[in-house]
Amino acid sequence: MAAFDYVALDNNGRQQKGTQEGDSARQIRQQLREQGLMPLSVELTAQKETITNSSGRRVSKQKIATADLSLLTRQLATLIQASLPVEEALRAVAAQTEKPKIRSMILAIRSRVLEGFTLANSLNEYPNAFPELYRATVSSGEQAGHLDLVLEQLADYIERSHDTQRKIKSALIYPAVITCFSLGIVILLIRFVIPKMVSVFDNSGQTLPLLTRLLIGTSNWLGSYGFYLLLLLMLGVFAFRRALKQPAFRQRVHHQLLHVVLVGRVIRGLNAARVASTLSILSRSGVQLVDALRIAAQVTTNVCIRQAVEQTADRVREGASLNKSLAQSTYFPPMMVQMIASGEASGELDTMLDRAARNQERELEAIVNTVVGLFEPLMMVFMGIVVLMIVLAIMLPIISMNQLVN
Repeated sequence: MAAFDYVALDNNGRQQKGTQEGDSARQIRQQLREQGLMPLSVELTAQKETITNSSGRRVSKQKIATADLSLLTRQLATLIQASLPVEEALRAVAAQTEKPKIRSMILAIRSRVLEGFTLANSLNEYPNAFPELYRATVSSGEQAGHLDLVLEQLADYIERSHDTQRKIKSALIYPAVITCFSLGIVILLIRFVIPKMVSVFDNSGQTLPLLTRLLIGTSNWLGSYGFYLLLLLMLGVFAFRRALKQPAFRQRVHHQLLHVVLVGRVIRGLNAARVASTLSILSRSGVQLVDALRIAAQVTTNVCIRQAVEQTADRVREGASLNKSLAQSTYFPPMMVQMIASGEASGELDTMLDRAARNQERELEAIVNTVVGLFEPLMMVFMGIVVLMIVLAIMLPIISMNQLVN
């Protein structure tokens, strides 16, 4: 039995979309007619929106939000813990979701399970929705016979990661809004307000102060070339994003970012937390450490750190310890390396990796809060300086005129 996405018309001529399970498209059409619907198209879910992966196999490019993935995983873990078969648990999860695309995807995965494939192999059809970390963990859980416990750990990991990302984004939203708002006000003042206020001094016949002339010149320049400046900025952003697709350029940029004050600390902290969390959940799920390191390298966002993790995997494969391999790189905090060393010495590497991951997440949150805390007063100082310059540019000609009158 497979899952099919259909488009049909009801008796009022309105279009209806949905997903149904059946043995063939012909059976689905018959079911739709029995429901009083006129089928327009019936398509196998697994064939929709597919791409060719690196191995030449056609897979779906459908994605899923982190919050939806966390909820789906938690529901699946709960149902499997209640001794429901995997296919029945998938059917129940599909019935619970309100999003048609997710329902269609889950039913397609269920159809693969009914065909005899494992859950992990069925998830391989949706690599963009279920990352390699997720699929490797599920595969290990199936092989060990503890799929319910592994799914519970996965749900905790996804929720914790999502919560960390949400906190970081929430902390950065306010500074971003303040920056855009402040720059917008400054541009409006210089472009439209200031020229009208200082135009009264043009007929005075006196030489305007340098600051006033600079302000008027800036306003005129923005009026003449502002559009071209904006266009040039947009082209620059587009060209930069295109250049980032080149491996050599992207590596140089990522290397430079790691050495920027505060920004580098945030990037290192974020990636260290991801590596520790990934190693923790994969190690507890029974995945070999070398394979776990290879997967952990894929979840890092910085190319230089990714290469460091891959080199660590090579050293571990050759027989080196994890903590000494990580210590050869300068990207991971000494505290994290020491905790991993303690875990290896005591035989509790899984536990220490989890502690290291949580410790890194707390440190990352503290770093972000520090950056935001420094940014706010700096922005206030910047706005104060700009306002002071504008006030002086307006007041200096007035003061000069009063002196001439006296």
